[in-house]
Amino acid sequence: MTFRHVPVLYDEVMESLNIRPDGFYVDGTTGGGGHSSGICERLSEAGTLLAVDRDTAALEASQKRLEPYSCKKIFLHSNYSEVDRILETAGRPVDGILLDLGVSSFQLDTAERGFSYMHDAPMDMRMNEDDSFTAYNVVNEYDEKELHRIIKEYGEERWASRIAQFIVRRREEKPIETTGELVEVIKAAIPASARRNGPHPAKRTFQAIRIEVNGELEHLKTAVEHLPDILAPGGRLAIITFHSLEDRMVKEAFNARLNPCTCPPEFPVCVCGKKPDVRKVTRKPIAPGERELEENPRARSAKLRVIEKI
Repeated sequence: MTFRHVPVLYDEVMESLNIRPDGFYVDGTTGGGGHSSGICERLSEAGTLLAVDRDTAALEASQKRLEPYSCKKIFLHSNYSEVDRILETAGRPVDGILLDLGVSSFQLDTAERGFSYMHDAPMDMRMNEDDSFTAYNVVNEYDEKELHRIIKEYGEERWASRIAQFIVRRREEKPIETTGELVEVIKAAIPASARRNGPHPAKRTFQAIRIEVNGELEHLKTAVEHLPDILAPGGRLAIITFHSLEDRMVKEAFNARLNPCTCPPEFPVCVCGKKPDVRKVTRKPIAPGERELEENPRARSAKLRVIEKI
């Protein structure tokens, strides 16, 4: 299957990264190379792109897509949270970093990966196929309390309690082995009246399980706290989120950099001496416009935040 991924907020990302032709840039979630190709277009032979992804299929696809470009290209099978490894590979502070979080169109559309509630497939959902922990483990081994927690917290699903109950009840008969079986359980748990409007009834639960399987929030927390440290002065970190928990985590981490003072509020002046080492590039998060939403509905919840190293 061809690796197809529509890059979200493409023009906004290219503008926000402020790409220098001879600079060194990191695409921490290169996917099929959509954003990476935009970066490479703007780099000269003196410029470098470090393309990072935890999905080997993504790296192979981006390598092919980026062949025509003259800039230097380095491909790293890693997670964007492995900041020390990224810096070691780069060998120097970098001029820009992009993270496009969530699951790619290719992963959703490749049925056997088990990401989509639209295809019947094994319970997988691994972004890194070398990992051993899968959606099967979550659905069949987590207790009801833990299932309820992740579905409610990561999926923001109002019917999380019933869905967790129904999953546990069904797997007492036999393990839930496919995404199709899980969709049936979720539909049975959500009252018909609640299923008539809004997104697919399984959307939020599948999102929650995917986040749990891949440890997405833990990786993001590490990355957003430490990636600014490897930026050169004037370098920018741009992050696209698709989930309110992700966006809140990015916003809070950026604000901690922007306002690092630890003095008590009642102190009239700062005595801790901590100064910000970044500045905001985007005052508010950038969202897709109407035209992009018409062409790519999957961009609906996307938000772009950008900071620059001082």
